[in-house]
Amino acid sequence: MNRINGNVSRREFVMRSAASLPAISALSASAFESQEHHANGPKQRPNIVLYIADQFRWDCVGAYGLNPMGITPNIDSLAKRGVGFQNAITNQPWCSPARACLFTGQYANKNGVWRLGLGLRPGDNTFATALRSNGYTTHYIGKWHLAPWDDNGSNDQAVRQNGDGGVGYVPPQYRGGFLDGWQASNAIEVTSHPYEGTIWDESGKPMHYEGIHRIDYLTQLAVDYLRKPHEKPFLMVLSQLEPHEQNDLNRCAPPKKYEDKFTNPYVPNDLRFFPGEWQTQLPNYYGDIKAIDDSVGTVLKTLAEQNLADNTIVVMLSDHGNHFLTRAHAEWKCTPHESSIHIPLFIQGPGFNQSRLIPEVVSLVDVAPSLLDAAGIEAPVSMQGKSFFPALQSPAGREAWRDEAFVQVSCTAIGRAIRTKDWTYFALDPKGDGNKAASSSTYEEYQMYNLAADPHQLVNLAGREETREKATELRERLVARIEEAGEATPSIAPGKFYP
Repeated sequence: MNRINGNVSRREFVMRSAASLPAISALSASAFESQEHHANGPKQRPNIVLYIADQFRWDCVGAYGLNPMGITPNIDSLAKRGVGFQNAITNQPWCSPARACLFTGQYANKNGVWRLGLGLRPGDNTFATALRSNGYTTHYIGKWHLAPWDDNGSNDQAVRQNGDGGVGYVPPQYRGGFLDGWQASNAIEVTSHPYEGTIWDESGKPMHYEGIHRIDYLTQLAVDYLRKPHEKPFLMVLSQLEPHEQNDLNRCAPPKKYEDKFTNPYVPNDLRFFPGEWQTQLPNYYGDIKAIDDSVGTVLKTLAEQNLADNTIVVMLSDHGNHFLTRAHAEWKCTPHESSIHIPLFIQGPGFNQSRLIPEVVSLVDVAPSLLDAAGIEAPVSMQGKSFFPALQSPAGREAWRDEAFVQVSCTAIGRAIRTKDWTYFALDPKGDGNKAASSSTYEEYQMYNLAADPHQLVNLAGREETREKATELRERLVARIEEAGEATPSIAPGKFYP
């Protein structure tokens, strides 16, 4: 893994990082040859099912060995057959920006979606457009959150055509390349409730449901799609709102059979030491997670019944986590803490069935190029993420992999962070407004955690004299990642006070 210390210049670090990229590409080609890929990709391209659960904490999944609740047997099965990533990190712990990172393979400063209300640019290359240009069909179900919202300044008549300000119907140009099937709402938390609501189909026709829970309704749409005949390989995305809270109720709202089922539950150690809303929210949050796991099980069962399982890559992930207002008073996730940025990521299917957990640090911008790589498709040059597929195939691939993630924080602050296996280092602009500006030219060292010694991030080491040398190293690495992402070089003032 690439390492630097305080004696290595930022310029040298950037050059070293760039130099490693051709090696990764070469390893990727080698990996494909070993799996009987040819110049135009695999002999039979795999289908891809991408399952997104919103605001799903990584440590709720039993496969990671941290949560004793035993409520995720179907998600656990993905790890038993495929791979589970122990250090998967979101690049932006907020709904719309995180999803934009996932589908474009770009950081928020490049794809332009750094806060809610900003949509993907029509015509941009995405995961879906890359697959469609290589013979795939693309189908989307559920929460989208990537079309512009009128209440945040959109003047696009197509967005406003239904008079809903852009929260419901999504015009085709804002669907990110999902042009073959569409059963979704831009902000499903606004257009629906747990047992009643509306989404829209590809023609703009409303699809109303009632008397069935939202998780089950969207899952049935996915089942119906998978049961159809498929002449081409397909990408199907099932994007659930849960376990995100129902906004206007300010609480999690699982299916009735799971309401209050998990009272007095296991409490993760990063929550139990802080005030917040976990005391009231956690039981039904677990209820939502149980319902999501049931849904994943239904999808896996349907794939098996339709004889699709052996040639389908199944991905389960989240856009961000949830700290239940323990780390910030106004938002549930917009901080650089593990509860916010550490996400579940599990993949099974062709090229991934290795029955193991992966310790390397990966992030959302890496997912699209990695899945394209696994399908034998070259990622668009616009994607800033790198394929981790070679790192799964050989020791040389793992050695070439850069073991860190870059995080951009907005909403509650304007901040930038670097997350390695052992450290989280975060700098922010204390005067910046994270809802009004995408970035800053000046930051201050604000938070620093030793994850190896303090996995629950109880002790902030920023500003301590005994960690000054490590802070200098991490600050250099963070500035290098900011530059590499395409942002202007900022200044980061060292921490002056121990908080």
